Amino acid sequence: MIEFDIDVDAVGLHCPLPLLRLKKALKSMQSGDVVRLTATDPAAHLDFGVYAEQTENEIIEYIREEERQIFYVRKK
Repeated sequence: MIEFDIDVDAVGLHCPLPLLRLKKALKSMQSGDVVRLTATDPAAHLDFGVYAEQTENEIIEYIREEERQIFYVRKK
């Protein structure tokens, strides 16, 4: 299991709210910290992938389950 510093619940939220929750969490974090975000929006992986590329934050793990997606993102 990956250790994380902040846990964000975006279950039941639709685009762009999961991404906005991720951005808010990352703003409060130090470089190298990890956020775990859980989302049910089926397009979240697309938004997070583009965002990570643009900001150089790193998606260190992406887990897709039946009804939800779990992202571990390390702040640059």
